[in-house]
Amino acid sequence: MAVRPRIPFVRQVLVLQVGVVVVVASLGYGLVAWMLDDELRDQYGQRALTVARSVAADPAVAAAVAAGDPGRTVQPRAERVRARTGALFVVVTDEHGMRYSHPTPGELGRRVSTDPSEALAGREVVRVERGTLGLSARGKVPLYGPGGAVLGEVSVGFDARSIDRELSRALRDLGLFIAGALLLGVLASAAIGRRLKRQTLGLEPYELVELVQEREAVLHGVGEGVLAVDPAGRVAVCNVEAARLLGVAPERGAPAAGLAGDGALREVLTGRRAAGDLFVTAGERVLVVNRREVRHDGRDLGAVITLRDRTDLETLARELDSVRTLFDALRAQRHEYANRLHTLSGLIQLGHHEEAAAYMGTLMEDSGGRPPESVSLPDPLPDPYLQAFLSAKAAVAAEKGVRLVIGAGSYVPGRVAEPLDVTTVVGNLVDNAVEAARLGARRPARAEVELLGDGRDLHVTVTDSGDGVPDGLREAVFTDGVSTRDGAAGRPRGLGLGLARRTARARGGDVTLAGPDAPGGADGAGAEAGAVVVARLPGVLGAEAAQ
Repeated sequence: MAVRPRIPFVRQVLVLQVGVVVVVASLGYGLVAWMLDDELRDQYGQRALTVARSVAADPAVAAAVAAGDPGRTVQPRAERVRARTGALFVVVTDEHGMRYSHPTPGELGRRVSTDPSEALAGREVVRVERGTLGLSARGKVPLYGPGGAVLGEVSVGFDARSIDRELSRALRDLGLFIAGALLLGVLASAAIGRRLKRQTLGLEPYELVELVQEREAVLHGVGEGVLAVDPAGRVAVCNVEAARLLGVAPERGAPAAGLAGDGALREVLTGRRAAGDLFVTAGERVLVVNRREVRHDGRDLGAVITLRDRTDLETLARELDSVRTLFDALRAQRHEYANRLHTLSGLIQLGHHEEAAAYMGTLMEDSGGRPPESVSLPDPLPDPYLQAFLSAKAAVAAEKGVRLVIGAGSYVPGRVAEPLDVTTVVGNLVDNAVEAARLGARRPARAEVELLGDGRDLHVTVTDSGDGVPDGLREAVFTDGVSTRDGAAGRPRGLGLGLARRTARARGGDVTLAGPDAPGGADGAGAEAGAVVVARLPGVLGAEAAQ
């Protein structure tokens, strides 16, 4: 389990950002101070060099130095220049470095305190040196005579303390700017920290990591498919189970409309249809879909769609229906044979032995496996599976007051090789026909099924005497959830025809709704038919049917 840090993450970010701002500001301040000090020293040195050049260019000064300055003219001229320029000193020397001018009269006639050799050699010099008046930025130039010979040097210096005062003023202004920038950086860092805290809902990074891990564990650990879409209809979250049920693993941001074909499921995914325990199909699967819109503080955050697989349950339900059908058929036969035994017992007890013997013969003739009287199976249906299945359906139909008959044109020479698909298609079509006939206005209520084998293909036509399918629903009845009848409590409606069509199409066949005037069955009831459904099931018969 993660350990809570002593300092919250937002405060850590604030301290780190403030530290970065302080370090950068300090480095910038130091760099600017160093560059400014160097620039000021260079400026003062160039200024001293300029003043020295102007003094050296004075012919009177050059003439006086050449003559040994008998009239003492160099000193007053140099002092005037010093006072006018604010220099620390203006010193003029002869070729031996002996002073002809100096701010301190007592230094006149003495040798300069710094080396004059470079200037006397004809080179200009700019440097910071310490002399009799202290540290100064000075410029030295040679003093040339009329013939171009070097007569001496002119040295001008500015007090280094002036440089320091100028630098202090500049750094004080720079310091104020740096302090303002630092304050602005701290405020910006605090604002960023607050925004970060709001965006993370006050959670620490380790808490966010735990939330992500828990979300992944929950999403991929539940048995239901979970699909989350954003307000724009794009996939935000899709767990493994949802990808398995949909048959596609969408990328984050993919349009949800592309996860399913046209139908109820696509309408739910795109939000055009609400879903509360809605039964839909995805491929060969039967799914229960729920859609919940998500809102927070009045904002639309999208929707969460859950998918539950009901395929196995529907398969078990169909098998249970088959068992119940066979049970009802056996119960009907039990009643029939009980009645026959009661009749036989009564004949014997009354002494009608000849009539009992004749009746026994009749029972013996009927014991050859013929189905109940509620259905008459033609001889061209030798497959025992079809016989048992249709016999059971006929018995159940009879209990509902509907007569189920097998069309006289039925002919299936081979055995059924794919009983599950045949049961799914034929069973759903027969059940729909029986129910339509039971609820229809025509009497007697009847349903007719005609089966025709063509090689290994099976063609099925189911007709009922019901009220038919409205024109507006002739194609829609094959869509999940669309039915002409209300659903019973706890049982979804509108899945049978769609499931039959998908099963047939999965084998390359189809299930279609023919017109009400389609050819009928054995007794020409087609003109009175309410609905005629035609199915084609390729490859469901055994190989012997193709011979």
